[in-house]
Amino acid sequence: MEDVQLYDDHGGEDALLFARVLDGKGGGRMLGWEEARAWAPSPSRPNDVLWMHICRNQPGVQDWLENMVGIPEPTAELLVSDRTRPRAFREGDTLVATLRGINFNPNAEPEDMVSMQLWCDGRRLITLRRERLQTPRDTLAEIDRGIGPTDAGSLITQLTEHMIARMSRSIIDMNEHIDELERVDPEEDPEEILPRITTIRRNCLALKRHMSPQHEALERISREAPGWFEDHDRREIAETIERLRRYLDDIDISMESAVVLQDEIRARAVASSEKATYMLTIVAGIFLPLSFLTGLMGINVGGMPGVDDNNAFWEVVGLCTAILAVQLFLFWRWKWL
Repeated sequence: MEDVQLYDDHGGEDALLFARVLDGKGGGRMLGWEEARAWAPSPSRPNDVLWMHICRNQPGVQDWLENMVGIPEPTAELLVSDRTRPRAFREGDTLVATLRGINFNPNAEPEDMVSMQLWCDGRRLITLRRERLQTPRDTLAEIDRGIGPTDAGSLITQLTEHMIARMSRSIIDMNEHIDELERVDPEEDPEEILPRITTIRRNCLALKRHMSPQHEALERISREAPGWFEDHDRREIAETIERLRRYLDDIDISMESAVVLQDEIRARAVASSEKATYMLTIVAGIFLPLSFLTGLMGINVGGMPGVDDNNAFWEVVGLCTAILAVQLFLFWRWKWL
């Protein structure tokens, strides 16, 4: 087979980010690219499992998956593609999946989720990513401390568990923002609060859009994984699925809380506007007859009464006051005021 050379985008000699051979006891032995590429399952060491974490956007990765690992072309193309909707399926005795996690890279928004593809045949696990993802590093640290997974199935369940657990951080942050907004008086600065609520709703929708199919993918792993995915692995991933379901419920509650808060602010704004319009209508109703009377008395034509009467002005003022008093009494009686 042709020797395919891979290059890392971080200045390394190849696209291999790291590789470990699990010893079946929670620890692992570090391998370089050459050793990892030449590694093969050994009957004398049945508990050994190779885990390779690869940067998938490097030239030659797909060729290496097809020629060196023996992965079928459509599957290899899926593993390096940008079609990152969460999914999982069984292909013979191998498991193929695409999962997504929260993007905690600098200047990233929670909805900018990053994907991780994986392929496993029970003795080899290959995970691939394009952007930096912390989940594999968490699992790697546990392996290096000797408290990591012991086989391929537990390695997959631990990766998914870490990935789902990290989602709680964004959900908790959104809930804290909503609690903070609920404590703020909406009438103080609604123009500032409404955009923040809109951002929270957009983030919730984005998370749900990715987490709902991920829930389906994990369920397929639990149901359809090959025989090397043992019963205890299925129980572990069932717990992860249940946790993801709770997170989906929390997202629904966050969205509903944001909608209620947004509706309350808008309702208050509409009520405030209607109250101002109502008061203007009342003022206009009060001054309409007075304006009519003063306009009538101010026309410059002959025959106007009181032109030669020195007390006529005060009589008009008294008449206007009486009309105002009658109007206020009637408005109060009709409960307009």
